Amino acid sequence: MCLAVPGKVLDIEERDGTRMATVDFGGVVKEVCLEYVPDLQVGEYAIVHVGFALQRLDEESARKTLALFEELGLLQEEFGDPWEAAAAPPGWDEAATGAGAGLGAAAVAGDGAQEAGR
Repeated sequence: MCLAVPGKVLDIEERDGTRMATVDFGGVVKEVCLEYVPDLQVGEYAIVHVGFALQRLDEESARKTLALFEELGLLQEEFGDPWEAAAAPPGWDEAATGAGAGLGAAAVAGDGAQEAGR
């Protein structure tokens, strides 16, 4: 599932002509592009989807949403635990969820892109 998640802007810098920020999503910190919300400032909150800040959000709404996502386990689902993923044995996703679960969308769509690499 891909969620739009609220996050707090920790710092902002320009990289190769693109305004980028370090954003805290309730303890998970990621790099985010600010091109769609160019006036966003450090300390403000934004809704972020697939690495792009889409809209400014007030702090109260952001905190409530993050708390709800945490309670429902959606933050873990969205961001996962990188240490847990790194420690997982090869092929664990297919074994845990059924054959083919580890294939990308191209293979599922049937264009053979994933199959060609095997």
